Amino acid sequence: MSALVAQPRFLNLPQPSVPSQFNEADVLQWINELSGPDTRENALLELCKIRESVSQLAPLLYYSFGNMSALYQEITGIYPDLFPPTLTAQQSNRVCNALALLQCIASHPETRVPFLQANTPLYLYPFLHTVSKARPYEYLRLTSLGVIAALVKSNEREVINFLLSTEIAPLCLRIMETGSDLSKTVATFIVQRILFDDTGLDYICQTYERFSHVAIILGRMVISLSQTPSPRLLKHVIRCYQRLSDNPRAREALRQCLPDQLKDNTFAFQLKDDQPAKVCLIQLLNNLELTSVPEERLIYPGK
Repeated sequence: MSALVAQPRFLNLPQPSVPSQFNEADVLQWINELSGPDTRENALLELCKIRESVSQLAPLLYYSFGNMSALYQEITGIYPDLFPPTLTAQQSNRVCNALALLQCIASHPETRVPFLQANTPLYLYPFLHTVSKARPYEYLRLTSLGVIAALVKSNEREVINFLLSTEIAPLCLRIMETGSDLSKTVATFIVQRILFDDTGLDYICQTYERFSHVAIILGRMVISLSQTPSPRLLKHVIRCYQRLSDNPRAREALRQCLPDQLKDNTFAFQLKDDQPAKVCLIQLLNNLELTSVPEERLIYPGK
């Protein structure tokens, strides 16, 4: 049986099929089997299948003896295969299943804070540092980003403060520029969530270097999106710009560096079915006192 490749839940991608027959005894058995090297791979696979169906799976995983150590062992065990890149698809799939269980723990209100206090996200950063385009590495990056995305979805200040104290912002910005479309989307979502927290917005806009780094990457993404459309990614890029425009100093700078493609009708077709994104773009232009595009043309691109 092949391992699952976990995907970030917030993207509403198809979920793996859940076994039609499982009970509490099955769940407890798989949790116990995580600590055994010979039974761990199958336990990871089975628990990933049911992670959306067992509401208390995260506390059971986190507080059962030896399970977090087992997940850490799975993650750190492939570090030597990252640089130079020698990772196999089977290794990647197995670790992605471990990461999917970490995402489950990061999503749950009872385990999110201890998850942070243990500095668990730092174990994922070596995967975000990889640059290989091969699928095993792309799956690792994407699933690791899914764990961080699960954290920022909580809108908790403690999460933002933790992430800002680490290197997550520059890592996400690099992925936003060089990753696959899906990895770019998740990384941009994380940056967007950081910006929508007042502490995160102040942090990014505190120095010209931080702001310019974000603005340069967003600008390059806009140019790329005008050539290779991705409405879902465009929505997150617009929201990042709109939030930056709430900061007075960033607003002044954006008046000078906002890409022309956001001021004309370039993205009207991509946005035609996304009313919230169109409203965000209109709000952005209003904040910057730019009126290059009549509002009715953004809302009704045929006019």
